[in-house]
Amino acid sequence: MRVTKFEHAALRVDIAGSTLLIDPGSFTRPLEDLGSVVGVVLTHEHPDHWTPDHLDRILKATGGVPILAPEGVARAAAGYDITVVSPGDTVELEPFHLEFFGGRHEVIHSSIPVVDNVGVLVNDTLYYPGDSYAVPKGSDVPLLAAPVGAPWLKIGEAMDFVLAVKPRRVFGTHDMTLSVAGRDMGRARLQWAAEQNGGELVVLDPGDAVDL
Repeated sequence: MRVTKFEHAALRVDIAGSTLLIDPGSFTRPLEDLGSVVGVVLTHEHPDHWTPDHLDRILKATGGVPILAPEGVARAAAGYDITVVSPGDTVELEPFHLEFFGGRHEVIHSSIPVVDNVGVLVNDTLYYPGDSYAVPKGSDVPLLAAPVGAPWLKIGEAMDFVLAVKPRRVFGTHDMTLSVAGRDMGRARLQWAAEQNGGELVVLDPGDAVDL
């Protein structure tokens, strides 16, 4: 498995010539080489995690693939064929086995509605929580994509999330709203948290990949 980080929250997962895309949103530049895409996961409805332009480009390049997302996305993206997933669901999208966790976005402010959100565990190997601190089943996740900067995020809570998941490796995501200094400070905090359970930080900038 190869996991590639793109801008902000967008991830690409490649296995044996097949590709899964996660959360290509408004801070993510147009993605290329889309012909191998077999599915898209959208964790929630906020535009930094999906846009019509990204979906249109993906669907045109592939001739149509499943888009998996919670109910809130199905309402927000009413013109698209969304397969609704909920916490506890599992989906086989060969060669990807997907399990979904969580249910709700973290609170930004009492004035802002809390929306549906799912975290996704891919092949028991990569876990990405979307905009939440939802912990997947068990522990010792091989690779965790941990949010490091957001209006809803306090770095101490992000550290506690990493401590709870106990990943072998972690990298920071959800980071386009941060300065370089803020991003690097957040990465250092994630590194400390991972090391408490024998894990390590992987530094991934947009376009960088890690193999598992």
